[in-house]
Amino acid sequence: MTTMDDKAAITAVMAELNTAWARNDADAYGALFTQDATYVTFVGTYYSGRADIVECHRTLFAKFLKNTKLAAEITDIRFYGPDAAIVTARGDTYKGATTPRSSKLSKVQTCTFVRESDGRWRVAAFHNTQRKPLMEAISFKTAPGTIPAAQR
Repeated sequence: MTTMDDKAAITAVMAELNTAWARNDADAYGALFTQDATYVTFVGTYYSGRADIVECHRTLFAKFLKNTKLAAEITDIRFYGPDAAIVTARGDTYKGATTPRSSKLSKVQTCTFVRESDGRWRVAAFHNTQRKPLMEAISFKTAPGTIPAAQR
């Protein structure tokens, strides 16, 4: 059975991801993933295993994502038994002191969390998708049946 403590623990891991990212700390970021985690970037690059996730982020933090921060807003947490959960969030990277508003977060993230034998929740799979608001708006206008029920 899952509890509010489980939801809080998963929310804390999401916050730790942001904190590690803000420090550009690839090791701390990677420690929040299972050893065999998978990670799909918004450009479609697929990484397999914690070591791969750490090394790619070490490079990204030194180059393209240097001095960036990660904004994330959890939109849903669903539990599938006592040791598995799916988290959906909106997110984005940014520079500076001002966190982007929710409506400006350009990515949708789906994370599979598992509770490992040490009792800690970790990310087992991460998938990041770039939102296309203009395409979404055109779709909604021309085919209203594509509008998600929660937005009708």
